[in-house]
Amino acid sequence: MMKPLTFCSILGLVVCGALLNGSVTQRWDLIASDGGRTDRLHALEVRFEGWQSENVDTDMPLNERSTATSRRYLAPDGQHSAVVSFISGIPGSVATHTPDVCYPGSGYKTLRAAHKETIDLPGGPATVYVADFEKETKTKRDRVRVRWAWTTEGEWVAPDNPRWQFASQLRAPTIYKVYIATPLGDSEGDKTPEDDATTKAFVLSTWAQYSAAFGH
Repeated sequence: MMKPLTFCSILGLVVCGALLNGSVTQRWDLIASDGGRTDRLHALEVRFEGWQSENVDTDMPLNERSTATSRRYLAPDGQHSAVVSFISGIPGSVATHTPDVCYPGSGYKTLRAAHKETIDLPGGPATVYVADFEKETKTKRDRVRVRWAWTTEGEWVAPDNPRWQFASQLRAPTIYKVYIATPLGDSEGDKTPEDDATTKAFVLSTWAQYSAAFGH
C-alpha cells in the first residue's frame, strides 16, 4: 500500500501540473486577458502617406484560441504594396506557425533564411525576424519578404525559441504577433535585393503604430 506521504506528494504534483497547463492554455480562466485591447489592435489600420487598405482573407494556420486579421495596403502610385497580418491568442498557439515553416509548407522556396534585424522605433529598438521566399507557377513568379515578431506589451521581440519563452509567461495570457509581407525585387547575381525607401518607411511606420497602440 502506498504511504500517505507518497500519495499526497504525487497528488500534489498532478494538481500543480493541471493548474499550470490550465493557466497556460487559459482553460481555467485564472488570468483574465484584455479583450478590449485585443479588439482594438485587430481593428487598427496603418496610416501611411495615403496608402489604402482592404481586409483580406487569411489562410494561415491557426491553433487553439487564436485569431488573425489581415489587410492589404496599396500605395497611391500603384507600385508599392504590403500585407499586414495581426495574430492574437494564448502563448502556446501564437508562438508557433512562423513564416519560415508555413511558406515552404505552401510551396515557396526559401531564398534567404530567417535572420534577425533591429528596427529603431520612437519607444526603443525592436528586434524582428526577416526572411525571403519565392514561388513559381506557370503564369507568374511571386517573390516576397516577410518580417515577423511578437509582443505582450508593445515591445517587439524575436526570441530564439518563442514556444518556450512565451509558454512560461503566465502574467501575459495573450500574446500578439505581426507579419509584414512586402514584394521582393529581382536579385542581381548573388546579391540580396534591398527594400526601397518607400517600403522601408512603410515597414517602420507599421511597427511604430502597433507599438503606439500599446502606449509605447
